[in-house]
Amino acid sequence: MNVAVVGAGIVGLSTAAALLDRGVTVTVFERGIPGNGQSGGSSRIFRHAHDDPRLVQLAQRSLRIWRAWEQRFGTQLVSSDAAVAVGPAVQRRFEAITAVGGVAARLIDGAEVRRYLPMCAGYDAPALVDHTAGAIRTRAAIGSLTTLVRDRLVTDEVYAVAPRSTGTVEVVAGGSTARFDQVVVCAGRHGVQLARGLGCSLPVTLEAHIRFTFAVRDGPVQQMACLQDASGQYGDVSAYGTAQPGSRAYAVGLSRPIAVTDGGRVADVDAFARARLETCDYVQRALPGLAPEPVGSRACWITRLPWGDDALAVWQEGNVHIVAGHNLFKLAPWIGTAVADAVVDGGPYDALRPDAELGSTPAG
Repeated sequence: MNVAVVGAGIVGLSTAAALLDRGVTVTVFERGIPGNGQSGGSSRIFRHAHDDPRLVQLAQRSLRIWRAWEQRFGTQLVSSDAAVAVGPAVQRRFEAITAVGGVAARLIDGAEVRRYLPMCAGYDAPALVDHTAGAIRTRAAIGSLTTLVRDRLVTDEVYAVAPRSTGTVEVVAGGSTARFDQVVVCAGRHGVQLARGLGCSLPVTLEAHIRFTFAVRDGPVQQMACLQDASGQYGDVSAYGTAQPGSRAYAVGLSRPIAVTDGGRVADVDAFARARLETCDYVQRALPGLAPEPVGSRACWITRLPWGDDALAVWQEGNVHIVAGHNLFKLAPWIGTAVADAVVDGGPYDALRPDAELGSTPAG
């Protein structure tokens, strides 16, 4: 079997790795630097806490693959710093974790949050700590997987994916045209455009987002858990945070997307500047152990499906598989495995069908 993977972000690289492990001939197309699009930055949150119990199970499977990759590549990919969630969804997510079982998580009071986040101001609300969660070392993951597929990597932009009457799929790129038995599209917002060329309209909302990195005031901290703050205690905003490699800095983002026009551009040129001010204000109130001014930033696109912030699905048009969703980094090892299974032997694929609405958020 000869398979093309379009996109060398974390999902595309994970899929390519899983296909290679199955003995498939793989070509990976990436128009830029691998992992520099929606997978860009220095860290992401790995967590088991989700509204959909199916994602709890899939996070468990993904963590096992993350750990296997650590042995394979000889480097840490997910830290052991834990993750803390605060806000109205805590009880619901704890119940989902408990129903699935096998996750070392517990409810704590707000005062205990500082044990895991010593630079925070504390909370007056219940919280959830996931002891087996942590920060994903994104650059180590992207670098290791890129090395694995390097001989299969083509630096070129794909303009079209076209099924042919012969049963093959033609990939039209800037410098070549080639035919493959199957094609997997993991290209974020560009994937939405390629799907449209196949007559498939993905229900994706495109938004922009920016997160900022702040230095730790007193130098490295022994433990800095990942944070999901929906408490509203420090303003009318939800926020997330994750430690950077070396524990000298912490990345913080507000869960307030920046609107994008139908043409795919940011409509308000001042939105990023306002996001910076709002994030700095949040950090001064909620995370006073961080320096007040950011030392770095990372902007990215968000491709959100309508049934939840953690929603994901795969659309299939003949021999073309199109992956879409948001917050996919933590589950990428499992997604790659599941897609590779579907490509090689036709299944199982049920969990990733759009009508399964994987990652659903309960109403209200």
